[in-house]
Amino acid sequence: MRGQARAAAPERRRDRVSASSGGGGENLPAAIVDIDGTLVDTNYHHAVAWFRAFRRLDVTLPLYRIHRYIGMGGDQLVGALAGENFERERGDAVRELEGDLYMELIDEVRPLAGARALLCDLVERGHVLVLASSAKQHEVDHYLDLLDARELADGWTTSADVEQTKPAPDLVAAAVEKAGGGAAVMLGDSTWDCEAAKRAGLETIGVLTGGFSEAELRAAGAACVFERLDELRDSLASTPLAAA
Repeated sequence: MRGQARAAAPERRRDRVSASSGGGGENLPAAIVDIDGTLVDTNYHHAVAWFRAFRRLDVTLPLYRIHRYIGMGGDQLVGALAGENFERERGDAVRELEGDLYMELIDEVRPLAGARALLCDLVERGHVLVLASSAKQHEVDHYLDLLDARELADGWTTSADVEQTKPAPDLVAAAVEKAGGGAAVMLGDSTWDCEAAKRAGLETIGVLTGGFSEAELRAAGAACVFERLDELRDSLASTPLAAA
């Protein structure tokens, strides 16, 4: 199934680029859409999983502090939360624990309201659509099925596509490459999405679905912020996703 979706992507991408090139030659930027916290409601599940993983290794961190780092990749989150000594000595162990503990919660994860409708809107407008995630392959597969998004997206990323995760720009750059290069706009829910996009040279549309405030997202570089995905759907023409 996944191979079929990837094989179909170049043809769909050419069709969308062709469709968006009419009407005075205006081109629509590619839509690079974060998955966790933006399309599926995972941020607090991840925070709980990290809390439990650290506890099993005798480190207790307050959940509010863990939440501030959700959206940052696990390769960087551990050191940021528990220090570089802990990262060196037990980083791999706590990441493995978090992965296992999160999988115990993943069936509770639901798509955020308007998530699939937003993807449909982006496709209908003619945007090349790439879903950006640094999650493991099996998690991304679960989300693609949950969103019924395999035939909508032109591509998607996983942890296998990047050396460093957000706020490093690797993930965003990999997603732009899968979109065929050129102009692109990021949609994300965390300050780390905004930071990564800024480092990759992209503008970001922020949404409050991940629990970060409008002020935080704007300070991290978001060009505009919406409370809900349905609110964004009604305003796409007034965002950086409008024809350039």
